[in-house]
Amino acid sequence: MTPNKSYKTIFIVISVVLVICFITNISLGSVLIPWFDTLKSLVGASVEKESWRHIIIDYRLPKAITAILVGSGLGISGLLMQTLFRNPLAGPFVLGISSGASLGVALLILGSAFVGGSTALFLVSNWGLVTAASLGSMLVLFMVMLVSIRVRDTMAILIIGLMFGSITAAIVSVLSYFAPAEQLQRYIFWGFGSLGNLSWTDLLIFIGIYSIGILLTVASIKSLNTLLLGENYARSLGLNIKKSRFLIIIATGLLAGSITAFAGPIAFIGLAVPHLTKQVFHTSDHKTLIPAVMVTGSLIMLICDTIAQLPGTEYTLPINAITSLIGAPVVIWLLVRKRKMLF
Repeated sequence: MTPNKSYKTIFIVISVVLVICFITNISLGSVLIPWFDTLKSLVGASVEKESWRHIIIDYRLPKAITAILVGSGLGISGLLMQTLFRNPLAGPFVLGISSGASLGVALLILGSAFVGGSTALFLVSNWGLVTAASLGSMLVLFMVMLVSIRVRDTMAILIIGLMFGSITAAIVSVLSYFAPAEQLQRYIFWGFGSLGNLSWTDLLIFIGIYSIGILLTVASIKSLNTLLLGENYARSLGLNIKKSRFLIIIATGLLAGSITAFAGPIAFIGLAVPHLTKQVFHTSDHKTLIPAVMVTGSLIMLICDTIAQLPGTEYTLPINAITSLIGAPVVIWLLVRKRKMLF
């Protein structure tokens, strides 16, 4: 079997499993809805109970779509950072974007303790948190972009991004220390991450930002493949390093920043999904990797969300805990298995 046919077969299999997991994710929860009734609701056919349709369309479908966007977006962001910095430990938040969002939310929640009336109600609303997280991540991203224009060494940008993250994390720690217990608890809950807080209006805005990030990623495929050869060789081939680096950072910022703003900081996915995808597809060509990472990230996120729901119970586990507990051992096993095969 030729590589192209092999990639297509694997991609089709993963896509079919993704569709099955998507429908299963929607059918499971505190109220268990039969699989076929879920399918009927999605295609607009009549179902046994009208309340099931309301649960699916207004709550579970937006959450499942959010899981797909978060999984694929973080996977792509991680791939971009690992390729740009040529570092397998680089993730979507190495530029300090997540820390910037956390700083914005921390400032907002702490500030709400000293503001009364309707202003405080807006500040602690979902849109208030989204706005604060977006501004915080955009501020850090803007600083990193300014640095990327002036600095030639890509590794220096990575270190500066980590330093920005350390500075914002330190400020968050100070704010958390002085925050009242109620506000601190709200901030901690935001840090757990959540996929179920988005309405259809929120989701449309999220999809718009996500689409721009994906378009910039697709436009950077040639640059990403060239960067695999090293910056000096890429420059000798005529690649504009600064322009390519700028587009990749913007794409990562839009994807990771919007995901953090709407769903909170989600761990593991951005770091591990690119590695898992490369293990499965055995290629470094971004023309194949980008769609493969999107499908794989979506699948893993849906599986983690299904487990986090604790089907049949009224409890929901933090999605951050599930992504790490389920995913990290899998990555360790794959890497150890790969190393054994080399000897």
